[in-house]
Amino acid sequence: MPIAEEQRAVDTVAADLSVMGETLRASRELRLLLLSPVIKEGKKIAIFQELFAARVNRITFGFVLLLIRKRRESLLPDIIDQFHALRDEKQGIVTVNVTGSTELSAAQERDLGQRMEEYSGKKVRIQFALDNTIRGGLIVRLGDTVLDMSVRRQLERLRERFLQGGSSTTTNV
Repeated sequence: MPIAEEQRAVDTVAADLSVMGETLRASRELRLLLLSPVIKEGKKIAIFQELFAARVNRITFGFVLLLIRKRRESLLPDIIDQFHALRDEKQGIVTVNVTGSTELSAAQERDLGQRMEEYSGKKVRIQFALDNTIRGGLIVRLGDTVLDMSVRRQLERLRERFLQGGSSTTTNV
């Protein structure tokens, strides 16, 4: 990241790495190529030149070539993830993973984002996933913190109270 910072190209490199990461996720053959010790360095470089040389910044491409020459190309997916994590950390951005049974409206997503920004003290990027097994509500993951506000969890808590012999008619969920 220091070279990208010196060249004021952090966002460009991040975008380039995103393109590479998406290509790797989409192509099983390319992932296997990265992992194969049988395929020679020159062949890997030629393939990467064909795929990315015209599409990415010279800093990004030079780094990938260095990885291939040092036989560390199998680490590229992890390096991409770590680069994005470091960039987000420097920019004060945290990713919040939200799982719900239905899509959030724009207003709900905005409200959740504001609440998570207040909670974390950082800018928030929300990544949403659908999961109909939670029946309703949300599960919010912010770093190591999990806020389970799902109907499934509320029903589990209610069941636990009944099994413990709780006689209270109200629940604090």
